[in-house]
This record gives sequence, structure tokens and C-alpha cells, in this order.
Amino acid sequence: MNMRNTLATLAVVITAATCADGQTLPYPVVDTGQDRCFSNDREVAYPQPGAAFDGQDAQYAGRAPAYKDNGDGTVTDLNTGLMWQKTPDLKNKATFVRAVSDAKSFALAGHHDWRLPTIKELYSLIDFRGYSARTAGQSIPYIDTNFFAFAWGDEQKGERLIDAQYWSATEYLGKTMTGNATVFGVNFADGRIKGYPKVSPRRGGEMTEFVRYVRGNPKYGVNDFADTGDGAVTDRATGLVWQKADSGKGLNWEAALAYAESLNLAGHDDWRLPNAKELQSIVDYGHAPDATDRAKQGPALNPVFKMGDPEAWYWTGTTHLENRACGFAVYVCFGKAMGSMHGEKMNVHGAGAQRSDPKAGNPADWKEGNGPQGDEVRILNHVRCVRGGGVTRKTAGPAVDGSYTAGRTRPAGGAGEGGAKRGFVAHLDKDGDGKVSRQEFDGPPPAFGRLDRNRDGFLSEDEAPQGPPPGGEQRKRQP
Repeated sequence: MNMRNTLATLAVVITAATCADGQTLPYPVVDTGQDRCFSNDREVAYPQPGAAFDGQDAQYAGRAPAYKDNGDGTVTDLNTGLMWQKTPDLKNKATFVRAVSDAKSFALAGHHDWRLPTIKELYSLIDFRGYSARTAGQSIPYIDTNFFAFAWGDEQKGERLIDAQYWSATEYLGKTMTGNATVFGVNFADGRIKGYPKVSPRRGGEMTEFVRYVRGNPKYGVNDFADTGDGAVTDRATGLVWQKADSGKGLNWEAALAYAESLNLAGHDDWRLPNAKELQSIVDYGHAPDATDRAKQGPALNPVFKMGDPEAWYWTGTTHLENRACGFAVYVCFGKAMGSMHGEKMNVHGAGAQRSDPKAGNPADWKEGNGPQGDEVRILNHVRCVRGGGVTRKTAGPAVDGSYTAGRTRPAGGAGEGGAKRGFVAHLDKDGDGKVSRQEFDGPPPAFGRLDRNRDGFLSEDEAPQGPPPGGEQRKRQP
């Protein structure tokens, strides 16, 4: 083993795990990187205390992402102490079984103790300054490409641009869709955690995804909760203090921010709406409402917390940007991540998924859900507040960029427009331009060319597929 690399990594772990007050943290949560503030439909200047939309992600700066390129094919995270493979195989994706087995023989930079990262380790790399758009040139990955090699989906192989999912080692304890064995992964092209079936429901055969190995800090992602007896719960692993109960009801995003900013609990009034990475840090992937092992059934949350609705989803203060649209915010599912496919409601992504919801509006306007798997749209999500963690309250950020828009905050033909059923285009048109691009299309890639009769590179309503998808009604869309 390379002793110089070993000592350097050890030094980084010690530095990263020690706070300014001397407290050792085996599980430091890295900031999302988001530095702009948004309303429901545009970028805004940093709100003043008590103003609308005050208390969102960008206003609370945590541990800024910090990396070191070791010059040997590895990158060390200076916050977490984890060492990462800089350049994974971006030409050939792997099945989950192969991703796990190949780690045993993987060697890089003199190290032989590489592993497939857990979902919490993998999610530590996500950067919410990213957004996906129609082309790679218009998009920014949700990972720092100054340090980590990245590739979009290969459209020449029939993939979508956003097919940049990475396997984690965290298997879902229940089943998704129509009974699929499922593994969690992070999509660094569209900024989400989803459960991905081991067998592709779209192409048949085993699902393949990218793989990036990690080593070091085996305690990363392991919580250490303590009930303080005053309505709060401390996580001694992260240094964050959590509201033991929750809001008790669903709120839209603006109301969720206001609830958190006004909370006075356990002798403190500095509570806030957690950012995406803070909230994901308390997900308990050792439980699932539909776990096949009854002893592990329940919300994906440690029982030290109170959860009135076991199927609740929770807001974060992080805006989810797609195509420079800011009308959606990130939420985390502690209950099943529901969706509707071919008229059937089901758990499409697993408890512990991270997706996004419109910040405001009427859920009835989204009867068929959002995205390829018809993600259920609630809009009124619960709140669990957080404090601590060494964050700094910011009062100003970058100059406001007027190019951010609301995006598609209500689907065409929804209940708000007479209750008409959403059509093919409205269901898949993520950027709201009234047509479906190849990247937005969720069917088998060869089918796009057959349907695009006028060869303009887009599908209109009159080019929509007719009848059930190939393979019958049991054939499901790819996550």
C-alpha cells in the first residue's frame, strides 16, 4: 500500500471530522452549493427576515464543498474524508451485481479497499447549482465537474440525455413498481435519488448504470441520535439538532419556510427548513413501509422521531432547477414514493427517494402526476425543522439573474383548465414548450424515430403512440 497516500488521506479525515469547536463529526453534511434565492416563479434578492420566502437554502451557508485532486486518479473530499474514483468507466455501464463484485478486485492509486458507496455517501457529492435542459450545452450537472469526470446519457445508444444514474450499494427493503427488486441511486443529470429496478422494465434484462467507487471513513452516513427530552433530537454524528415532531399538516413551500422561521422550540428560535442534504441525512434506509421483513416495516425514519402521517413527504429549502425553471422545490419521501403508471397507482421509487414538487398550486391539477413515472404531486408537504450544524446566515448573494422562470407549474389540460385529461405531450413536456423532445420521451428509444413522422426532432400530440406500449400493459417506463 502506498504509505504517502495513506498518511495524506488519514490527515484529511482528521481535519474534515473536526469542527472549529473541537467536536469530532464522523458524518459532516456538505452544503448543497445553492447560492441563489427564488420565489415560486422567479429568482429574487435574498429576502429580509419575516418577508415572503425568507429562510431558504441559499441563506444558510454550511460546509462549502471542498475537494483535492490527488493527481493519481483519485479525489479526496476535504469535508467528509471520503476518497473517490475521479474517472469511472463512462463508456460502459454495469449491472448492480457487477458493480458490487467488481469492487472486490478494483485497485487504484495503490489502494485495494474500494467499495460501492452507500446512498448517503454518493449523495454527499450532489451539487444543487446544477440543472438539466434540452441539450448538454444548456445543462449543468449536479456534480462538480472540475474534480469529477461526468458524462450525459449516450443518445447514439438510444439513451436519454438525463440517463446519468449511478448505483449505490443501498438496496430498497421493499419492492417498487410491479414487484421489482430495487436499488437506490443518484442521478447527477437531473438531481434526484430514486430506486432503480435491478431488471430494466423498459428494455428487459438487467438494468445498467454508472459506477463510481469510494474508500475511507466507514462511519460516514451512520447517525447517532439522542432525544434531548425537550422536543428536539440531536444527531451527534452530524452536529445537527432536529425537531422531534413535525408540522402535523401539509404546507406549500412558502408556508413551510414561514413555519420554520417562526418556530420557537427547546429554548431556541433559530430553527430553519433543512436543505436537501441535511434532510436526506436522517433517512433510515434500514426501514421501509413495504419491507419484505416485517421487523423492518415502517417509515424510513428512526423511531426516535414522531411522524403523525407514516406516508408523509417533507419539504426542504432547496429549489430544484430544471431548464432554469424555479417553480419546484426538493422534498424527501419518508413514506413510499408514489406514482401512477398506466392508470395504476404504485410505489415507483421507494421510501427514501428525493424528488421535487411544485411550490404552489392545486394538486388536483396534476391528476396524472409528474414525469415519466407519473410522480404523485402533493404540493402540501410536511415540515421537520433543523438547527445547528455550524451554518452561517447570509444576507446577500449573487446579482439576480432574470433568466430563471417559473417553468411548468400547472400541466396543460389539468383540473384548473376544465378538468380535461392530460394528453401525451402535457404528460412528458418537462420544459413547457408544447412538444416532446427525444430527451423527454420515456418510451423505447427506437420508437421515437418511428413516431416522429415529420422528422423535426420532436413529437406532437398527433404523433402520440396509440394503444398500450410494446410488450403489453405490464411493460413499465424506465426510471
